[in-house]
Amino acid sequence: MDALVVGGGVVGLSAAYSLADRGANVTLVEKGSLGNGSTARSAGGIRSQFSSRVNVELSLASKDVWNAFEDRFGVDIGLRKTGYLFLARTEEAAERFRENVDMQRELGAASELLTPAEAAERCPGLDPEPFVAATYNPDDGIADPNLAVQGYAEAARELGVDVRTKTAVTGLHREGDRVVGADVRGVGGEGPERHEVDCVVNAAGAWAANIGEMAGVDLPIAPRRRQIAVVDPTPPVPESVPLTIDLECGSYFRPERDGAALVGGHFGGDDPDRDPDAYDEGMDLEWAARAVENAADYAEYFGLDTRIKRGWAGLYAVTPDRHPIVEETVPGLVTVAGFSGHGFQHAPAAGGIAADLVVDGETDRLDVSPLSGDRFERGETLTERSVA
Repeated sequence: MDALVVGGGVVGLSAAYSLADRGANVTLVEKGSLGNGSTARSAGGIRSQFSSRVNVELSLASKDVWNAFEDRFGVDIGLRKTGYLFLARTEEAAERFRENVDMQRELGAASELLTPAEAAERCPGLDPEPFVAATYNPDDGIADPNLAVQGYAEAARELGVDVRTKTAVTGLHREGDRVVGADVRGVGGEGPERHEVDCVVNAAGAWAANIGEMAGVDLPIAPRRRQIAVVDPTPPVPESVPLTIDLECGSYFRPERDGAALVGGHFGGDDPDRDPDAYDEGMDLEWAARAVENAADYAEYFGLDTRIKRGWAGLYAVTPDRHPIVEETVPGLVTVAGFSGHGFQHAPAAGGIAADLVVDGETDRLDVSPLSGDRFERGETLTERSVA
């Protein structure tokens, strides 16, 4: 079994490792550097508090790997289980929270419904007054995406994966309906090199629609720009504080090292598609000021003395229903992309499922039929409200 994985972010590396672990002969190509796309620009969150069953199942399956990552891969990814705290300002949102917690607990997550006062106990410095309910999961947390990339890459190479950076796919070849090969070109290469393969795995994230187009497939995955700011709060945010999300405002923050904090969120307005090869990777100061102001509305850490240190922008690979496409799109082309900001945390499960689809044509890890790309044509889209 010869497989070509397109994309050297954490999802593609997980898929390459999982394929090699199952005995496949794997080549991974990445047009830039490993993890240098959306993975490196992630906030590093790992959570199981979602509003759709399939997202919770992806989280729980992935947590099994994240929890044992250092033992399995020999790399400490800096996993800190300080929890996630979601905040609701209206009774309507609170009722959805109750339903979400019931579903999450049914699937095995340690989520719990809190009063605003209980939320303030989990997050000292939180103003409970604007809120009517909260949810919390102590098993959620954060990790370092760059260290995860390092662990997966080293393990994949040890299993014989041919990892090629600065190498782009320039075309896919089909015989009838089946993808049978790919043209790849390294930087400065005189011409494309033809790869005959049994399967191509499209794990190209924000570039996934471009890869699909090479196979004559229309993938509804749009690159959308999102920003993060690093700030010096006053007072400092303790490292024990959970990643806290004011869901209806779209604002979030989490502690960094040495009292610093990350603040982020998407606050409405225009959200155009971006060219993943030519977008502004810097942070907008006007957006950063608003992000700090929004966080200050519910947490005492972000007052007038808060200093914006730096920041960056990355890309979410967004589908119309904010769920990934995970399927064999056409024979010989497995798609595992469109995670809408959740690719890092779902990478372990996603890579394993991709390997199952390549080798076995199916997976028994969880039911991924809701994630097929034709759901949009059938009008059977999913709903994910727990996003910021």
